[in-house]
Amino acid sequence: MKKYLKIGITGAAILASGILCAFVLFKMRVIIELLKGITGILKPFLYGAVIAYLLAPLCNKIEEKLFQTFPKANRKAKRFICFIAIVISLCVALAIVWMVIMLIIPQVWDSVMKIIDMVPQKITILNNWIEHMLENQPELQAYFEEFANQAESHINSLLNVDTIQKVQSIINSLSVQVFGVLGVLKNISLGFLISAYLLGSRKLFGAQAGLILHGVFPDKWARIIEEEIRYTDKMFNGFLVGKIIDSAIIGLLCFAGLSFMGFEAPAFIGVIIGITNIIPFFGPFIGAIPCGLLLLLENPMHCLYFIIFIFVLQQLDGNVIGPKILGNTTGVSSFWVLFSILLFGGMWGVVGMVIGVPLFAVIYDIIRKLVYRGLRKHKRESMITDYEEKYHKS
Repeated sequence: MKKYLKIGITGAAILASGILCAFVLFKMRVIIELLKGITGILKPFLYGAVIAYLLAPLCNKIEEKLFQTFPKANRKAKRFICFIAIVISLCVALAIVWMVIMLIIPQVWDSVMKIIDMVPQKITILNNWIEHMLENQPELQAYFEEFANQAESHINSLLNVDTIQKVQSIINSLSVQVFGVLGVLKNISLGFLISAYLLGSRKLFGAQAGLILHGVFPDKWARIIEEEIRYTDKMFNGFLVGKIIDSAIIGLLCFAGLSFMGFEAPAFIGVIIGITNIIPFFGPFIGAIPCGLLLLLENPMHCLYFIIFIFVLQQLDGNVIGPKILGNTTGVSSFWVLFSILLFGGMWGVVGMVIGVPLFAVIYDIIRKLVYRGLRKHKRESMITDYEEKYHKS
């Protein structure tokens, strides 16, 4: 009787799983829209969780130092010390954000105004240069003139659209952008507020998670999951915090170098290079291309010097600064680093490019442990030893 009952339960579970999978496949678009709506509502909590996670190491360090300074603090004093550590951590984060904004906005404005002033002159110079190059090429000159006439007529047709429609479209576009910026600022502000609560309750949440884990899973699996969660935390925290510190150093070195060479907008370019350097592998190129184009409009030789300087700076980062700060944090080869950036960057954009490497390192570690467990189960320990000695011997 028990045998048939188990078979019946198994069959019902398989049937229910099949129905659920079919429902998910047929309603995938609705489910995705629902998830997007929920994610939009919970954005402040997501921002707060990210901010709290990044500030947790700093908060822990400040707490540790304060507890060492006041070893005989009672329970109320310890709570006050935790509060002070949270306030200091948030103040440091806000000060960094404020400094970056104050560096970027004035220089962005100056750069945009210079570009607006420069563009007509540069276009005239470019036209004269092209005409000079095509003096002895009548066919190419005719083709270029036809292209220029078409472009001019297209621009004129755009400019001749009804003025009311143009003004209305511009206002609509600006309003959308303004509301978008205000929405982001609102989410970030709420995120900082939520991060304060998360930092204050991080130990409580950790204890509650431990209770749930041991209450749901057997002790063996609970310990395995705990170990993997600690590894994941170590991987993400070490990589992200180390990369932020590394990128801040690169941004400062870029600012110092460009200021010494007398380039335009050194603070703006330094901030862009530092921020994009957080993205592994592709970050330096993503930041260098727009900055190089900005310098090209001002002075082509400055653009050439900038490219050489960025190449030297990235070599210094890749061979000296980065290894000193990050070490071999992920334990993943260069091929898998490139693979993870392309894969998760294609799935989640810039966020995927930033978190792709540590996320892939965690997946890689789980697969490695499962494979090693299977080899030990089948009495193949010698294969593990040979592999480690041949490919991972330090």
